[in-house]
Amino acid sequence: MKIAILGYGNLARGVECAVSQNADMELKYVFTRRDPSSVKTASGVPAKNVSEITQYRDEIDVLVICGGSATDLPEMTPKYAKDFNVIDSFDTHARIPEHFAKVDSAAKAGGNVALISCGWDPGMFSLLRLYGNAILPEGKDYTFWGRGVSQGHSDAIRRIEGVADAKQYTVPVESALASVRAGEDPELTTRQKHTRECFVVAKEGADLSAIEQSIKTMPNYFDEYDTTVHFISREEFERDHREMPHGGSVFRTGATGAGREHRHVIEYSLKLDSNPEFTASVLLAYARAIFRLKSEGKTGCMTVFDIAPAYLLPMSAEEVRAHLL
Repeated sequence: MKIAILGYGNLARGVECAVSQNADMELKYVFTRRDPSSVKTASGVPAKNVSEITQYRDEIDVLVICGGSATDLPEMTPKYAKDFNVIDSFDTHARIPEHFAKVDSAAKAGGNVALISCGWDPGMFSLLRLYGNAILPEGKDYTFWGRGVSQGHSDAIRRIEGVADAKQYTVPVESALASVRAGEDPELTTRQKHTRECFVVAKEGADLSAIEQSIKTMPNYFDEYDTTVHFISREEFERDHREMPHGGSVFRTGATGAGREHRHVIEYSLKLDSNPEFTASVLLAYARAIFRLKSEGKTGCMTVFDIAPAYLLPMSAEEVRAHLL
């Protein structure tokens, strides 16, 4: 498989690294909106300006689009689905149906296969929610994220006047986790499920009290959570907060039996040293799947719900049955 990457941020560098772990894949190009001469790829593959991308249509089996969900992916994925098999990690849950419809139309028009909202959530966690609902039709879903870095929330803090740099960690409330694991089916508010912990490097002379107040009252980000703000030095930030860990757990709880007397808890959890590198690994597994589906004559947009698990592996159906079933 010949892979190309669009964008060259944290996720793209994760994809670049992950290609080297998949013997059936080769990275051909990195496409960027920047001046290609300013982009030095870790693998040494050439960087090209995105304006030239259609010239390389016949050299690319799957284009991995590594833009942001807020503004990049809603435009990029349908645009490039007309010319390439594409995959993205679009994670604005409320807009997934709208995004799917646009990408589906474009991919069908171009005779290509597209897959959206692929990663660990949405993605792997989505699958476990589906399996849980199918197996325990009478039950409840719970999802906890963290402890890990939220890139969107960190960016929101960095936009506050007086902030030089910041990282925000989403932290599950342990008592809530314990209650779900015990099968108690608690009713939990947003505040009861997660807290937020912020590490902020302030600019010299900045009003620390004003920064803290701006963070804790920020609508849609922090105002519904118990939030702790730590002001630290640049040196401490560089030493302790440069990595991008994340993870979480998804649960389905339910009961079976004539009197619903038998309780069950399904739990799937992840602990990730690098959020972008793990997400990149999921993307490449599904890139393999859409490449195979294209060879079978499929077109249009899909999600992880539509892909049979055997398509994710570089193994034959016979090998999968013999070694993994």
